[in-house]
Amino acid sequence: MKTKSVLFMFIALMGVLVAAGILFRDEFLAFLRRPELYGHALFAHVVAATLFFANAAVGMLWERRSLVSGRKDVILHTYATVAWLDARLSSPLIILSLVSGLMLSAIAGDLWQIGWLSVSFILFVFSGLFWILSDIPTQYKVKRLMAPLDPADPDLPDELTRLLRLRWWISLAGVAPLVVVFALMVYKPALPAVATWFR
Repeated sequence: MKTKSVLFMFIALMGVLVAAGILFRDEFLAFLRRPELYGHALFAHVVAATLFFANAAVGMLWERRSLVSGRKDVILHTYATVAWLDARLSSPLIILSLVSGLMLSAIAGDLWQIGWLSVSFILFVFSGLFWILSDIPTQYKVKRLMAPLDPADPDLPDELTRLLRLRWWISLAGVAPLVVVFALMVYKPALPAVATWFR
């Protein structure tokens, strides 16, 4: 299955989960509020969040190192692999992190009344939206620019090089909120809940 199809399948699955949560709110919350699943949800959440963050951070550094090498074959291989991993690893890990995180928050209480938890959720959603709106389109533009390249030609087009350098900043902006989310999950500081921000 093509990377683009896999990615859109997981984005559609996220949309279905959001729609189910809105349309079948009581049933969805009843499913999430099952204390007997707490240990399993915690394990799934820690593993999924850690792997997702690691994949994002390592992919970002790997892309940067490939650019520094200046070798076209390394750059092309790196970007093809990063796109493949995003579709087949990052996407399911995001879904698993989100569902298990919502389950943990439902068991703990009202998500919007727990300061560190509500801020973490907003940062996670921000990172996800940033990923969908900027990283994915950039990846596909890179892929489109790479498709007609002759492997024997040692040079990359200027537009492609500029876009590859821009991806570093895009990736950094998407990963930075996740560093804060990890810190909030570990330290659980006493923050004002998001629900109180608009009173």
